[in-house]
Amino acid sequence: MNITILDDYQDTIRTLRCFQKVAGHTVMIWNDHTKDVDALAARLKDTEALALIRERTPIRAPLLDRLDKLRIISQAGVFPHIDVAACTRRGVIVSALTGPGRPSYATAELNWGMIIAAFRRIPQEMAALKAGKWQAFPIGVGLRDKTLGIFGYGKIGAVVASYGKAFGMKVLVWGRPSTLDKARADGYAVAPSKDAFFSECDVVSLHLRLIPETRGIVTAADLARMKPTALLVNTSRAGLVEPGALETALRAGRPGMAAVDVFEDEPVLDGKHPLLSMDNVIVTPHLGYVEADGLEHMFSNIFDQIVAYANGKPINVQNADVLKR
Repeated sequence: MNITILDDYQDTIRTLRCFQKVAGHTVMIWNDHTKDVDALAARLKDTEALALIRERTPIRAPLLDRLDKLRIISQAGVFPHIDVAACTRRGVIVSALTGPGRPSYATAELNWGMIIAAFRRIPQEMAALKAGKWQAFPIGVGLRDKTLGIFGYGKIGAVVASYGKAFGMKVLVWGRPSTLDKARADGYAVAPSKDAFFSECDVVSLHLRLIPETRGIVTAADLARMKPTALLVNTSRAGLVEPGALETALRAGRPGMAAVDVFEDEPVLDGKHPLLSMDNVIVTPHLGYVEADGLEHMFSNIFDQIVAYANGKPINVQNADVLKR
């Protein structure tokens, strides 16, 4: 089969052990990114199996209608970026391994690294040291006995909470009632209200899926309630925060800091995003899940799905109606 992999920014996939699973196929890997339909249609015109790295490229009807050879889209996790109805109409299988699975420990680890880096001003002090300055910024703050707020106690939120406990932090949780019940069962305190949650926490860490109900769930009013010494961490999705609210809040001094791994429109290539110019913000280019072992696990499943289709026994099919065609 002709297999195409999009958006392998760091040219990593060919180095994975699981790449051998598709050794008998023709594989084309693109390391840059485009959302232009004409460019994508040209790149994918001979593609039979399309392997996607999470949600980096939207695959909608205007593109699908130009891909006559495409037979399967294979990826891991949820797929809000794929027009499943258009795939079904065109006889394209969507195979994606979803469900409980394991947490993204890589995201939780990066999340925690960003918390420490922000409170101890590690990136700023590194830059100052390289410029010939010594202890150039206001003194950092430790985390023990501070309050770590977990907004969304799912798989990753639970891991981040456990790291906070190990660092001697008080953990406070907010989210849906079902997740609050789970947090209580795990021995964590639950905030009496959303307002109290944002007011009391020294760190607010977001761990919610981006769905219509959660888009903009963190409002300007929520941010204004945070302490001037507090930190907002977002390694989940940029759309969880009301558009423009974080930049405005940081300029107003509540919260005093932010650590951001996600942006509304990715990749950010021109260096002009407003958060990039703020000294009280730590930014990374959506590195949360981007880690060697995590990609090995992800693409092992993605390639298994392609091989299963090639063998006439597709697995993890999310649009079962297409099998009747």
